[in-house]
Amino acid sequence: MKSDYIRPLDIKHGRVDMSHGSGGRAMAQLIEELFAKHLSNEYLAQGDDGARLPAVNGRLVMSTDAHVVSPLFFPGGDIGCLSVHGTINDVAVMGATPLYLAAGFVLEEGFALADLARIVESMAQAAKEAGVPIVTGDTKVVEAGKADGVFITTTGVGVLRQGVDLSGANARPGDAVFVSGPIGDHGTAVMVARGELALEVDLESDTAPVAASAQKLCALGTDLRWMRDPTRGGLATALNELAQQSGLAISIDEHALPVRPEVAGTCEILGIDPLYVACEGRLIAVIASGAVERALSALGAEAADVGEVRAEPEGLVLLQTTLGGSRVVDMLVGDPLPRIC
Repeated sequence: MKSDYIRPLDIKHGRVDMSHGSGGRAMAQLIEELFAKHLSNEYLAQGDDGARLPAVNGRLVMSTDAHVVSPLFFPGGDIGCLSVHGTINDVAVMGATPLYLAAGFVLEEGFALADLARIVESMAQAAKEAGVPIVTGDTKVVEAGKADGVFITTTGVGVLRQGVDLSGANARPGDAVFVSGPIGDHGTAVMVARGELALEVDLESDTAPVAASAQKLCALGTDLRWMRDPTRGGLATALNELAQQSGLAISIDEHALPVRPEVAGTCEILGIDPLYVACEGRLIAVIASGAVERALSALGAEAADVGEVRAEPEGLVLLQTTLGGSRVVDMLVGDPLPRIC
């Protein structure tokens, strides 16, 4: 037996220790027996400090996102698949086709290898289903108590096809505002999963890739003005960003908003407006009025036409309430639900 022999990782009972971030053999073993095992692809197998990727024909789109969700595992997902979906969705709503991901891990000393393996397997499955490989990455370890289990940063790259140029500045009065499905599922599911509320709600996160829906909308050509995924701050924050970017007003119909009863009920108990609760598998789009039917057909049965772009009052979002009045939907100073992504 060689004197430098290292036993295989004990995935079932083992834990992360400081040597796993040292850059030595223990770290190489963690990468080989856990990360590379589940995330393997031809680019990751190059084994260099970066990945050499094929040339692409078109403009590149790049986005990065850090994920610190608590708890790490929640109904409908976990930090692993969330870190994949969150970044490829940011690329997709730019109108681009997501191509590759990079992932950076900050691990806390003492974190269970079984939980880490579960997270990496979830990432691998999400990347495979989306057709977006994780081609390079990095791992760091910090002392016990200096983190919260694991933090993951992902960076995504995609290619923008010719003629696609989405921006809130493209919006015009009369355009329709769409959401691709019910809002607030993710933030509510994570909040309930923390176990601090003594609530029993049968609800799962909506974490999922939106690239397929985004590409269908891109087929509308210039009738598609803008897209966004309403994560932190929810629909309200995304629409306020649109109003500021366009210099126009956004009017939404409360009656038309798709909100599950479980989400509405939980938010009512907590005094939180569902408009500000994060989604992780939805997109918002602004569509020319003449393309409304085509957009509904492209997005599917859960999609809803929830409002319109107006000329005035400039830069504001208005909610037309079910009681017949209206109120300003402002951007909050902070997120009422921290660490939901």
